Amino acid sequence: MLADRCLTQGLRMAVAESCTGGWLAKCCTDLPGSSDWFECGWVTYSNEAKSQSLGVDPELIRQEGAVSQAVVEAMVVGALERAQCDLACAVSGVAGPSGGTERAPVGCVWFAFLRAGREVCSERRDFSGGRDAARRASVLHALRRLAEEIS
Repeated sequence: MLADRCLTQGLRMAVAESCTGGWLAKCCTDLPGSSDWFECGWVTYSNEAKSQSLGVDPELIRQEGAVSQAVVEAMVVGALERAQCDLACAVSGVAGPSGGTERAPVGCVWFAFLRAGREVCSERRDFSGGRDAARRASVLHALRRLAEEIS
């Protein structure tokens, strides 16, 4: 569905991933012909990678935390600008089993979506079931929401 919609509308897409570790880009590029609509992806697992690759202000990460609305929105803006494409998604979360905080407990994932010429749309989801389940649910959610962004 996402691929068909991108192709029909002539859109190219990029992704910026943290907790999903490239799984979102993998799912997109598993499809034959994905080079016609998928531009690129970044796996920015560390805070330094978020800053160096996507231009996220290190001070923003320090103040808000890597798993936050502000950081995921900065990630998606950086991805769209750097890829010079039409649509982008960013994902940052705590897959677990450790690493959670009061502000971002295990299973907390922030998503941001941006289509060129529009406002950033961000949302938080809380997933359960362990690391693999949280990552899998994050990828599925991102793919569904991306398709909605271009419907």
